[in-house]
Amino acid sequence: MNRLYHYPLSPFSRKVRLSLAEKKIEVELVEERYWEKETDFLRRNPAGKVPVLKMGNRTMADSTAICEYLEEVTPQPALLPRDAESRYEVRRLVAWFDDKFYRECTEKLVGERVFRKVMGTGYPDSANVKSGSKAIKYHLDYMTQLLDQRRWLAGNDMSLADFAAAAQLSCLDYISDVDWNRSEVVKDWYAKIKSRPAFRSLLADQVPGFPQPAHYADLDF
Repeated sequence: MNRLYHYPLSPFSRKVRLSLAEKKIEVELVEERYWEKETDFLRRNPAGKVPVLKMGNRTMADSTAICEYLEEVTPQPALLPRDAESRYEVRRLVAWFDDKFYRECTEKLVGERVFRKVMGTGYPDSANVKSGSKAIKYHLDYMTQLLDQRRWLAGNDMSLADFAAAAQLSCLDYISDVDWNRSEVVKDWYAKIKSRPAFRSLLADQVPGFPQPAHYADLDF
């Protein structure tokens, strides 16, 4: 059995979960409190981060490396286009959401509102929360610009870029930090992603002490 060491509100874990589910690769989910840096987990990934995927005798870390490996071994359904220019655009946007969006939004909102409590590192920093709330407006506007020109974020076909973005936004949506009224086109895009069978396990996630908002699993949010 394939095994994914993850944490429910890790957007990088969610990106891999979406890719696995879209490709219909069965996997056992093992919740990992990675910040506790237990010896067994550090053997799997000395970087001490989730996700970590175990397939057969191979243990893999880094969400983007894992997703590209899955694309190599299970090319259908494709999450990366064939031509170089389109692949570049997908990879550019994956990096945008994994790096810029995460640092400016997810880390400052989910990090302060959830992980400080879960990890026992004190109370939320209001300056970080304010900064994250401001930054997400910029990112939603940028997504609107992309989706005004394309069916999906990176082009006319759904790709890993959409999963990278949805992974980040779904974590924020779990704590009601996305203003879906800001952009109808982004809301419609998220509704399409959210309705996919690959998204079902994410909608079932529960984090103790942080109940889901009523709209989180609602496909007609």
